[in-house]
Amino acid sequence: MLALAGLSVAALDVGDQDGAVRLARQAGRITDGIPGSVARWISYVLTVVLTEVFPLSRGTAHLLQGALANVEQTAAGPLPGAAEFFKGIVPANVIAAASNGDVLPLTVFAVLFALALTRIAAAGRRAVVDLFDAIAEALLVVIAWVLAVAPIGVFALAFTVGSTAGGAAFAGLGHYVIIISAIGVLVTLAAYPLAAIAGDVGMGALTRGLIAPQAVAISTRSSLASLPAMLASARVMGIREEVSDVSLPIAVALYRATGPAMNVAVAFYVAHWLGLQPTLTQMIAATAVGAVMSYGAVSLPGEVSYISSIAPIALALGVPIAPLGLLVAVEMVPDIFRTVGNVTHDVALAAIVDRATRAGSAT
Repeated sequence: MLALAGLSVAALDVGDQDGAVRLARQAGRITDGIPGSVARWISYVLTVVLTEVFPLSRGTAHLLQGALANVEQTAAGPLPGAAEFFKGIVPANVIAAASNGDVLPLTVFAVLFALALTRIAAAGRRAVVDLFDAIAEALLVVIAWVLAVAPIGVFALAFTVGSTAGGAAFAGLGHYVIIISAIGVLVTLAAYPLAAIAGDVGMGALTRGLIAPQAVAISTRSSLASLPAMLASARVMGIREEVSDVSLPIAVALYRATGPAMNVAVAFYVAHWLGLQPTLTQMIAATAVGAVMSYGAVSLPGEVSYISSIAPIALALGVPIAPLGLLVAVEMVPDIFRTVGNVTHDVALAAIVDRATRAGSAT
């Protein structure tokens, strides 16, 4: 329900933006078109490559699988064929889809519902948005209550796994941190040639300009907290204020380059960890859910958004979500790379929009 409310409000907010429409549309096209979906597929390829080159030892994997054997496993069976898949993405019963954990149909409905609301009278649309805002706020209160006792659950799961797997649990968590963090670093590095080629920014100027916002990102793990530093660095790099003042807040709100890529990678890593082989249809569903969930993400601490963002992807991929309760305990390190990557790509995006709008105004 929180994802449904967040998705609907986010889509409505985007649809209601009137100021600086041309820049916002340009930023939106670049956000969707450049590394968004590509990064998610690259993250899958990188996960496969890195786990093949630096595999988790079979002994460690077997011990971890055995430790999680008594934990609830909700892996789905093979998904239907392509025709049935596309027919099933629009749910006949939204309530049933939500209760059954059919995340992709639910998110498709949320987007379609939000788009439909943009076609009704402003008063009615505002009433629905206020309702969803209230629902989201109430659910956040519930999440806060859950967080108060979450350490007990994490400790219990870690104790169960540790008592069964012993040192293999620490080895497995360390392997996970290295693989996922490496994917974050590689996605982050892709922003530099992207800004240099598509944004016409010198590599040296970009590197120097990103020092301050990246330092804030490392210390706060928050793209929003890094926004003032990003605005200052954009001015130093020569990006026009009327571009950076619009593009960077939009990027912070909507454009999470490393987030979706790393979230999808986590789901694929869990599949590797448990020895599961997702089908191509499941992979497509997981990447699609990762894309939609990135736009509907709520402003929660990294450890909370970790579960709410990755669990739907894991369900779409057909892997159990129980291991996420253990992996969240070491989320702090990968989350640093997530934030640094998002900040780096946000500034690169502003440079690309600046160049694109300059070219458009010159013609």
